[in-house]
Amino acid sequence: MASQLKPDDTPYLSYYDVRLLKIDINALKNDWLTDNVITFWEEFLEREYLTEFKNSKIILLRPTMSVMLGFAQDAKEVKEALPDFTGVTHVFLPINDCNTPNQAEEGTHWSLLLVSVVDGVAFHYDSFYHGNQTVALNVTNKLSRLLGIKLRFIQLQDTPQQENGSDCGVYVCLFMRHLLLKRLLMVRTNEKVSMSMADKKIDAREGRKEMLRVIEDRRREGEKRRSLSKSPAPGSRKSRSPPRIDSPIDDSRNSR
Repeated sequence: MASQLKPDDTPYLSYYDVRLLKIDINALKNDWLTDNVITFWEEFLEREYLTEFKNSKIILLRPTMSVMLGFAQDAKEVKEALPDFTGVTHVFLPINDCNTPNQAEEGTHWSLLLVSVVDGVAFHYDSFYHGNQTVALNVTNKLSRLLGIKLRFIQLQDTPQQENGSDCGVYVCLFMRHLLLKRLLMVRTNEKVSMSMADKKIDAREGRKEMLRVIEDRRREGEKRRSLSKSPAPGSRKSRSPPRIDSPIDDSRNSR
């Protein structure tokens, strides 16, 4: 599922706590998404949308944190490295089948776990049949112990399926945005909402283009801010002439 990419550590975009590299952009164009791209997408959703809902208690857990949680012998051992789950209603977790802690890049498949803490249910969306079911169930059990509640694991059988071996990460990002913006944030308090994605059509190619546009827009905004910060304020241009003193008129000369 993951093809070989030519390493390119050239910085491409700094967006709050995320630093995208050229290799991440190359992957987003036509390859298996890096965890850095998914991290950026979560940061983008939080900054641009989630912050507008002041009363929401939703966490978008970063891929590295999900991996760390899955490998922890005791979930409470990594509690300090994770966000505070007090009062949280829902948690989104990108799931990866990597075999090494904190190395999601070594995996071959992404899926999405959405945990409804208030309902005690963990919904698993896998665009490649049951590729990550075992991994997702393990993370669910770890999170269950960390939260101190029982979570019922549900593998969504009607999840839209990818058409190749490299679009799983794109599906995760599009699933996450739809479930967050169109389901969880759009319903009234105590209203029941379906978590099925059966009616959602996923166009991975257009999804990649859209995500690239989002990145390019932020990059242009950053370049514009840097340009403005380097431009001197009106009237502040340095003169090559020596400073002159504005002295009062010598009235004594006028009196002669």
